[in-house]
Formats: sequence, structure tokens, C-alpha cells
Amino acid sequence: MRNLNTLFSDFIEDESGLTTVEYAIAGALVAGTLVVAFTDLGEAVSGTINCLTSAVNGEQSTDCSS
Repeated sequence: MRNLNTLFSDFIEDESGLTTVEYAIAGALVAGTLVVAFTDLGEAVSGTINCLTSAVNGEQSTDCSS
């Protein structure tokens, strides 16, 4: 039983590999944030371009600055 307790205790105290896991989690968070940001940016740019195209074609008389 002591051997099992020692093994479990050593497993809990072992911190090797944690840095790699932390970097992987941080990288995933950064990548997810970039995907969301660029998706929103792309939709905003697309909406503005569509509004400007409609205005140039005379289909729309609204302000495209929003």
C-alpha cells in the first residue's frame, strides 16, 4: 500500500510537461480570439462594401459610415 501511495504522491507532484500544456492552451485561446475577431471584421467590411456598391449604383441613399 505504501508503494501505491508513493506512486500517487509522485504523480501529483510531478510538474514535467506542464509548460507545454500551458503554451498549448494559451495558443488555442489566442487562435480562437483571432478567428472571432477576423470573422467580425470580415462581416463589417463586407457590409460596408455592399452598402458602398449599392450607393454607387444608385440603389441606396443612406450613409455607409456605420
